[in-house]
Amino acid sequence: MNIRMVLLASAAAFAASTPVLAADAIVAAEPEPVEYVRVCDAYGTGYFYIPGTETCLKIEGYIRFQVDVGDQPLNGSESNDSDWDARTRGQVQFTAKSDTEYGPLTGVIVMQFNADNATDQDAILDSAYLDVAGFRAGLFYSWWDDGLSGETDDIGSIVTLHNSLRYQYESGTFYAGISVDELEDGFYKSDEEPNNVGVAFGVGGTAGAFSYQITGGWDFDNEDGAIRAMGTVDIGPGTLGLAAVYSSGPNSYYSAAEWAVAAEYAIKATDKLKITPGVQYYGDYYVDGDDFSGGDAWKVGLTVDYQIVDNFYAKASVQYLDPEDEDDSTAGYFRLQRSF
Repeated sequence: MNIRMVLLASAAAFAASTPVLAADAIVAAEPEPVEYVRVCDAYGTGYFYIPGTETCLKIEGYIRFQVDVGDQPLNGSESNDSDWDARTRGQVQFTAKSDTEYGPLTGVIVMQFNADNATDQDAILDSAYLDVAGFRAGLFYSWWDDGLSGETDDIGSIVTLHNSLRYQYESGTFYAGISVDELEDGFYKSDEEPNNVGVAFGVGGTAGAFSYQITGGWDFDNEDGAIRAMGTVDIGPGTLGLAAVYSSGPNSYYSAAEWAVAAEYAIKATDKLKITPGVQYYGDYYVDGDDFSGGDAWKVGLTVDYQIVDNFYAKASVQYLDPEDEDDSTAGYFRLQRSF
């Protein structure tokens, strides 16, 4: 037997004497269950269930580009750096709702991002509040933020966003409520410290083609208050809006004048085009100091809204103000806005 045969025989003997070890079985991992987002239609369109919860969430907002022109800014802008100022805003709102034994529990957070230019930007908490069983607490806009449909009327507070506690009763087409408001960033007289607290009420509703609202407020630090009534009614191709406001003295709820009346008519020219002329008259227009010492004033303006496509519209507005004891001024803006 040669050496080759000896090696083959030895290998065969070793293989026969060695036990065969089976390879470990490959066990596939169980796939994680996938929980798809479910539509929540209990609170209207746009809501979905947060996965793993019974809370419904809605995300919405808008992107706005605006150019301000004229002597002074409109719509709460702090100042115009020049006769032509471009501004951009992005706003996102998160609304969460869930059922409780007291009714729907709502939480709202609104973040707003503003850019006057590339280097002058700010991010602010525009609103944040909770709401259940008619009670609302947090940072939110008061009834004094409401107004007519155009841009001419000047019948609200200079600051309408407050930390507040409010109760509002609602029944069908009627509501009534009362709120306690922190007014530290509101109006205060020249020899006073920033305000502390105010109490406001709102009553309103609809009756067919007619809507109405009565709003009042008392500023405890300034020891003055204001009351306002406004209403709208559908007439012909548009909606007529009327408003009147009276203030016992400059305060956080109204400080533009001792009294004022305003009227606007929102003309629905086409399905996409709305044209709103407006006019306002001020009695004892506020200039400076602790009381209404200025003369009368009047204001006239025009606002045009055009819906380019769904959720995308353009707005242009121009306003002329002529106070008796101050220089007259003209201001306006052009806006593009995409909502989602």
